[in-house]
Amino acid sequence: MKEASKEILEAIKKAGGDGTVTCTELRKIATEFNVPPRVVGEVANNLKIKIKSCELGCF
Repeated sequence: MKEASKEILEAIKKAGGDGTVTCTELRKIATEFNVPPRVVGEVANNLKIKIKSCELGCF
């Protein structure tokens, strides 16, 4: 797995401020930081941020 940068961690924390984040938001973060969706999905899971409205089982 590619290591998540501090910027990725902060972007996910900001998007998941209420403890949840949408699949669309995570895919946007993955694209913005040029990392696979799996990386941001694992970071969200590690941060205990629930992924909602998942599309196509990306996470």
